[in-house]
Amino acid sequence: MTSQHAMSHAQVFRRLHTEGLLLLTNAWDAGSARLMESLGSKAVATTSAGVAWAHGYPDGNHLPVRVLATTVAEISRVLRVPLSVDVEGGYSDDPAAVGEAVATVLDAGAVGINLEDGSGTPDLLCAKIEQVKRVGVRLGVDLFVNARTDVYLRGLAPKGRQVEEALARAERYRAAGADGLFVPGVVDAAEIRAIASAARLPLNVMARPGLPSPSELESMGVRRLSAGSAIPEALFGRAASLARAFLRDGAAALPTEGAMPYPELNALMAAR
Repeated sequence: MTSQHAMSHAQVFRRLHTEGLLLLTNAWDAGSARLMESLGSKAVATTSAGVAWAHGYPDGNHLPVRVLATTVAEISRVLRVPLSVDVEGGYSDDPAAVGEAVATVLDAGAVGINLEDGSGTPDLLCAKIEQVKRVGVRLGVDLFVNARTDVYLRGLAPKGRQVEEALARAERYRAAGADGLFVPGVVDAAEIRAIASAARLPLNVMARPGLPSPSELESMGVRRLSAGSAIPEALFGRAASLARAFLRDGAAALPTEGAMPYPELNALMAAR
Protein backbone atom coordinates (compact mmCIF):
# COMPACT_ATOMS: atom_id res chain seq x y z
CA MET A 1 0.00 0.00 0.00
CA THR A 2 1.35 3.45 -0.89
CA SER A 3 1.73 6.07 1.82
CA GLN A 4 -1.07 8.09 0.19
CA HIS A 5 -3.45 5.13 0.32
CA ALA A 6 -2.44 4.43 3.93
CA MET A 7 -3.22 8.03 4.86
CA SER A 8 -6.59 7.85 3.12
CA HIS A 9 -7.52 4.53 4.73
CA ALA A 10 -6.41 5.77 8.14
CA GLN A 11 -8.57 8.87 7.81
CA VAL A 12 -11.59 6.84 6.71
CA PHE A 13 -11.12 4.32 9.51
CA ARG A 14 -10.87 7.04 12.13
CA ARG A 15 -13.97 8.78 10.76
CA LEU A 16 -15.98 5.54 10.87
CA HIS A 17 -15.73 5.68 14.69
CA THR A 18 -17.62 8.99 14.70
CA GLU A 19 -20.53 8.07 12.40
CA GLY A 20 -22.79 5.89 14.50
CA LEU A 21 -22.05 2.21 15.12
CA LEU A 22 -19.32 0.57 13.03
CA LEU A 23 -20.10 -3.09 12.40
CA LEU A 24 -16.75 -4.83 11.98
CA THR A 25 -16.73 -8.27 10.46
CA ASN A 26 -13.63 -10.26 11.35
CA ALA A 27 -11.69 -12.01 8.60
CA TRP A 28 -8.92 -14.59 8.83
CA ASP A 29 -7.48 -14.69 5.30
CA ALA A 30 -7.65 -12.88 1.97
CA GLY A 31 -10.67 -14.82 0.70
CA SER A 32 -12.79 -14.19 3.79
CA ALA A 33 -11.79 -10.51 3.77
CA ARG A 34 -12.75 -10.18 0.09
CA LEU A 35 -16.11 -11.79 0.81
CA MET A 36 -16.85 -9.50 3.74
CA GLU A 37 -15.94 -6.39 1.78
CA SER A 38 -18.23 -7.52 -1.06
CA LEU A 39 -21.12 -7.81 1.40
CA GLY A 40 -20.79 -4.17 2.41
CA SER A 41 -18.27 -4.05 5.24
CA LYS A 42 -17.02 -0.47 5.53
CA ALA A 43 -13.83 -1.78 7.09
CA VAL A 44 -12.46 -5.22 7.83
CA ALA A 45 -10.69 -6.42 10.96
CA THR A 46 -8.88 -9.67 11.53
CA THR A 47 -9.71 -12.15 14.26
CA SER A 48 -6.52 -13.37 15.92
CA ALA A 49 -8.16 -16.70 16.65
CA GLY A 50 -9.29 -17.19 13.06
CA VAL A 51 -5.89 -16.26 11.63
CA ALA A 52 -4.12 -18.57 14.08
CA TRP A 53 -6.45 -21.52 13.42
CA ALA A 54 -6.22 -21.05 9.65
CA HIS A 55 -2.45 -21.54 9.95
CA GLY A 56 -2.60 -24.40 12.44
CA TYR A 57 -1.67 -22.44 15.57
CA PRO A 58 -3.66 -21.92 18.77
CA ASP A 59 -4.89 -18.44 19.63
CA GLY A 60 -3.09 -16.59 22.40
CA ASN A 61 0.14 -14.97 21.13
CA HIS A 62 1.44 -18.17 19.50
CA LEU A 63 1.27 -17.04 15.86
CA PRO A 64 4.69 -16.14 14.40
CA VAL A 65 4.84 -12.47 13.47
CA ARG A 66 6.15 -13.34 10.00
CA VAL A 67 3.02 -15.43 9.37
CA LEU A 68 0.79 -12.60 10.56
CA ALA A 69 2.59 -10.06 8.37
CA THR A 70 2.24 -12.30 5.30
CA THR A 71 -1.46 -12.76 6.03
CA VAL A 72 -1.98 -9.01 6.39
CA ALA A 73 -0.22 -8.39 3.07
CA GLU A 74 -2.41 -11.00 1.38
CA ILE A 75 -5.56 -9.41 2.82
CA SER A 76 -4.45 -5.87 1.90
CA ARG A 77 -3.95 -6.97 -1.70
CA VAL A 78 -7.65 -7.71 -2.15
CA LEU A 79 -9.21 -4.92 -0.06
CA ARG A 80 -10.27 -1.40 -0.92
CA VAL A 81 -11.53 -0.60 2.57
CA PRO A 82 -9.46 0.03 5.73
CA LEU A 83 -7.94 -2.93 7.53
CA SER A 84 -7.43 -3.29 11.28
CA VAL A 85 -5.35 -6.17 12.63
CA ASP A 86 -5.64 -7.96 15.95
CA VAL A 87 -2.05 -8.25 17.17
CA GLU A 88 -3.11 -9.82 20.48
CA GLY A 89 -0.57 -8.73 23.12
CA GLY A 90 2.01 -7.84 20.49
CA TYR A 91 3.70 -11.28 20.74
CA SER A 92 6.17 -10.03 23.34
CA ASP A 93 6.44 -8.42 26.76
CA ASP A 94 9.16 -6.14 25.39
CA PRO A 95 7.55 -2.92 24.10
CA ALA A 96 10.36 -2.45 21.57
CA ALA A 97 9.71 -5.91 20.12
CA VAL A 98 5.98 -5.17 20.03
CA GLY A 99 6.75 -1.98 18.11
CA GLU A 100 8.74 -3.90 15.52
CA ALA A 101 5.97 -6.48 15.16
CA VAL A 102 3.44 -3.71 14.59
CA ALA A 103 5.78 -2.08 12.08
CA THR A 104 5.63 -5.22 9.92
CA VAL A 105 1.83 -5.16 10.10
CA LEU A 106 1.68 -1.49 9.08
CA ASP A 107 4.14 -2.08 6.26
CA ALA A 108 1.80 -4.86 5.07
CA GLY A 109 -1.16 -2.47 4.84
CA ALA A 110 -2.95 -2.17 8.20
CA VAL A 111 -4.04 1.22 9.53
CA GLY A 112 -5.47 0.02 12.84
CA ILE A 113 -4.62 -2.57 15.47
CA ASN A 114 -6.12 -4.20 18.53
CA LEU A 115 -3.61 -4.46 21.36
CA GLU A 116 -4.67 -6.21 24.57
CA ASP A 117 -3.65 -6.24 28.21
CA GLY A 118 -4.67 -9.88 28.77
CA SER A 119 -2.91 -11.20 31.83
CA GLY A 120 -0.33 -8.41 31.74
CA THR A 121 -0.35 -5.25 33.79
CA PRO A 122 -1.86 -1.93 32.69
CA ASP A 123 1.65 -0.46 32.97
CA LEU A 124 2.89 -2.91 30.35
CA LEU A 125 0.08 -2.17 27.91
CA CYS A 126 0.65 1.57 28.34
CA ALA A 127 4.30 1.10 27.42
CA LYS A 128 3.31 -0.95 24.37
CA ILE A 129 0.76 1.66 23.25
CA GLU A 130 3.31 4.46 23.54
CA GLN A 131 5.80 2.44 21.51
CA VAL A 132 3.43 1.49 18.68
CA LYS A 133 2.20 5.06 18.37
CA ARG A 134 5.80 6.16 17.88
CA VAL A 135 6.16 3.47 15.23
CA GLY A 136 3.09 4.81 13.44
CA VAL A 137 4.57 8.30 13.39
CA ARG A 138 7.87 6.94 12.11
CA LEU A 139 6.12 5.12 9.25
CA GLY A 140 3.75 7.97 8.45
CA VAL A 141 0.62 6.03 9.42
CA ASP A 142 -2.06 7.67 11.59
CA LEU A 143 -2.38 4.41 13.50
CA PHE A 144 -5.68 3.74 15.28
CA VAL A 145 -4.86 1.80 18.44
CA ASN A 146 -7.85 -0.02 19.87
CA ALA A 147 -6.81 -0.88 23.42
CA ARG A 148 -8.46 -4.08 24.56
CA THR A 149 -8.94 -4.73 28.23
CA ASP A 150 -9.81 -8.22 29.42
CA VAL A 151 -11.42 -7.09 32.67
CA TYR A 152 -14.57 -9.05 31.75
CA LEU A 153 -13.15 -11.92 29.73
CA ARG A 154 -10.56 -12.86 32.34
CA GLY A 155 -12.47 -11.73 35.42
CA LEU A 156 -9.75 -9.23 36.35
CA ALA A 157 -12.11 -7.51 38.79
CA PRO A 158 -14.96 -8.88 40.91
CA LYS A 159 -18.53 -8.37 39.74
CA GLY A 160 -19.73 -5.00 40.84
CA ARG A 161 -16.30 -3.45 40.24
CA GLN A 162 -15.72 -4.37 36.62
CA VAL A 163 -17.01 -1.07 35.26
CA GLU A 164 -14.78 0.83 37.67
CA GLU A 165 -11.72 -1.22 36.69
CA ALA A 166 -12.45 -0.98 32.96
CA LEU A 167 -12.74 2.80 33.23
CA ALA A 168 -9.58 3.11 35.29
CA ARG A 169 -7.68 1.18 32.64
CA ALA A 170 -9.35 3.15 29.86
CA GLU A 171 -8.09 6.41 31.29
CA ARG A 172 -4.55 5.09 31.51
CA TYR A 173 -4.65 3.69 27.99
CA ARG A 174 -6.09 6.94 26.63
CA ALA A 175 -3.29 8.91 28.27
CA ALA A 176 -0.77 6.54 26.68
CA GLY A 177 -2.19 7.29 23.23
CA ALA A 178 -4.99 4.78 22.64
CA ASP A 179 -7.65 5.83 20.15
CA GLY A 180 -10.37 3.35 21.12
CA LEU A 181 -11.38 1.04 23.96
CA PHE A 182 -12.37 -2.58 23.41
CA VAL A 183 -14.16 -4.30 26.29
CA PRO A 184 -15.05 -7.81 25.09
CA GLY A 185 -17.32 -9.81 27.35
CA VAL A 186 -19.50 -6.99 28.66
CA VAL A 187 -23.18 -7.56 27.79
CA ASP A 188 -25.17 -5.78 30.52
CA ALA A 189 -26.86 -2.67 29.13
CA ALA A 190 -26.34 -0.52 32.22
CA GLU A 191 -22.65 -1.43 32.37
CA ILE A 192 -22.17 -0.77 28.67
CA ARG A 193 -23.84 2.62 29.00
CA ALA A 194 -21.70 3.51 32.01
CA ILE A 195 -18.46 2.61 30.22
CA ALA A 196 -19.44 4.36 26.98
CA SER A 197 -20.40 7.57 28.74
CA ALA A 198 -17.26 7.86 30.87
CA ALA A 199 -14.44 6.26 28.86
CA ARG A 200 -13.57 9.30 26.70
CA LEU A 201 -12.70 6.84 23.94
CA PRO A 202 -14.90 5.22 21.25
CA LEU A 203 -16.20 2.03 22.84
CA ASN A 204 -15.96 -1.32 21.06
CA VAL A 205 -17.89 -4.36 22.29
CA MET A 206 -18.00 -7.92 20.97
CA ALA A 207 -21.04 -9.84 19.81
CA ARG A 208 -22.14 -12.32 22.47
CA PRO A 209 -25.44 -13.88 23.58
CA GLY A 210 -27.41 -11.38 25.61
CA LEU A 211 -25.84 -8.31 24.04
CA PRO A 212 -28.31 -5.48 23.24
CA SER A 213 -29.24 -4.95 19.60
CA PRO A 214 -27.04 -2.79 17.36
CA SER A 215 -29.55 0.08 17.46
CA GLU A 216 -29.63 -0.08 21.25
CA LEU A 217 -25.84 -0.18 21.43
CA GLU A 218 -25.61 2.88 19.22
CA SER A 219 -28.04 4.77 21.44
CA MET A 220 -25.91 3.84 24.45
CA GLY A 221 -22.88 5.44 22.85
CA VAL A 222 -21.10 2.32 21.57
CA ARG A 223 -19.16 3.10 18.39
CA ARG A 224 -17.92 -0.31 17.26
CA LEU A 225 -19.30 -3.85 17.32
CA SER A 226 -17.03 -6.78 16.45
CA ALA A 227 -18.00 -10.27 15.38
CA GLY A 228 -14.84 -11.69 16.99
CA SER A 229 -14.13 -15.36 16.32
CA ALA A 230 -17.81 -16.34 15.99
CA ILE A 231 -17.79 -16.75 12.20
CA PRO A 232 -14.68 -18.99 11.93
CA GLU A 233 -15.93 -20.99 14.93
CA ALA A 234 -19.18 -21.63 13.08
CA LEU A 235 -17.38 -22.47 9.84
CA PHE A 236 -14.96 -24.88 11.49
CA GLY A 237 -17.93 -26.59 13.12
CA ARG A 238 -19.73 -26.85 9.78
CA ALA A 239 -16.59 -28.11 8.04
CA ALA A 240 -16.14 -30.76 10.73
CA SER A 241 -19.72 -31.89 10.26
CA LEU A 242 -19.36 -32.11 6.47
CA ALA A 243 -16.00 -33.89 6.64
CA ARG A 244 -17.34 -36.35 9.21
CA ALA A 245 -20.31 -37.14 6.97
CA PHE A 246 -18.07 -37.51 3.91
CA LEU A 247 -15.71 -39.87 5.71
CA ARG A 248 -18.69 -41.92 6.80
CA ASP A 249 -20.84 -41.92 3.64
CA GLY A 250 -18.75 -40.59 0.75
CA ALA A 251 -19.50 -37.86 -1.77
CA ALA A 252 -23.27 -38.45 -1.65
CA ALA A 253 -23.31 -36.96 1.85
CA LEU A 254 -22.06 -33.55 0.71
CA PRO A 255 -25.03 -31.14 0.72
CA THR A 256 -25.34 -28.11 -1.55
CA GLU A 257 -27.92 -26.18 0.48
CA GLY A 258 -26.45 -22.89 1.67
CA ALA A 259 -23.24 -23.31 -0.33
CA MET A 260 -21.89 -20.53 -2.54
CA PRO A 261 -21.69 -21.91 -6.10
CA TYR A 262 -18.24 -22.37 -7.58
CA PRO A 263 -18.79 -19.78 -10.38
CA GLU A 264 -19.97 -17.17 -7.85
CA LEU A 265 -16.98 -17.71 -5.57
CA ASN A 266 -14.53 -17.70 -8.44
CA ALA A 267 -16.01 -14.50 -9.86
CA LEU A 268 -15.84 -12.84 -6.44
CA MET A 269 -12.11 -13.52 -6.16
CA ALA A 270 -11.53 -12.32 -9.74
CA ALA A 271 -13.41 -9.03 -9.32
CA ARG A 272 -11.25 -6.30 -7.79
